[in-house]
Amino acid sequence: MNHYGGKQLASSFRTVRKNTIQTAEDIPEDKYSFRAAPDTRTVAELLAHIAVSNEFQKEINQTQKRSSMVGFDFPALMQRVTAEEKQPRTKAQIIDLLRERGEQWAAWLEGLDDAFLADSISMPPGGTPPSRTRFDMLLSVKEHEMHHRGQLMLIERILGVVPHLTRERQARMAQAQAQK
Repeated sequence: MNHYGGKQLASSFRTVRKNTIQTAEDIPEDKYSFRAAPDTRTVAELLAHIAVSNEFQKEINQTQKRSSMVGFDFPALMQRVTAEEKQPRTKAQIIDLLRERGEQWAAWLEGLDDAFLADSISMPPGGTPPSRTRFDMLLSVKEHEMHHRGQLMLIERILGVVPHLTRERQARMAQAQAQK
C-alpha cells in the first residue's frame, strides 16, 4: 500500500505522546485548573481529553472493526468518553493515563499490516468524503493530539513556562553559536 505502515504510525504517535507527556510534566500541578477562556477546558481536562481521545478510533477500528459508519452510536460513545474525561485526577494520575493509554494504542498500531490500513470505511449517507481508509482515520488520532498540544504550549507561555521544544531549540542554537 504505502511506505508508512503500522510501525511508522506507532513510532510517530509515540513521539507525539512523549512530547505531550513532557508538556504535562512541565506545567505545575497548581496550574492544572487554569482555564484560558470561559467555555474551554482546564489544563487537566485538556490533558485527560488527549489521553482518552483515541477511544473513537479504537471503537471503530480495533473493537468493532467496522466497514461502515452507518448505524454507529456516536452519542453513546461520546457520553462514555466524556464521563471518563471528567473523572477527577491528580497531575500524576493524568500523566500515568497519558503513558498507559498511549503505549497501549501505539502497541496496537505497531502490529497493523498494510491490508488492514488500506481498508475503506464508508461514511453515512451525505458524509464527506463518502469513505475513508483506516490509515487516514488512525492518523487522525496523532493529528488531534498535536492540535491540542499546540493549545497547551500556548497555555504554557501564558503561565510563564517556556515549552520544552523551545528550550531544546534554544539549546541547539546556543551550542551551534558556541561552535562558531
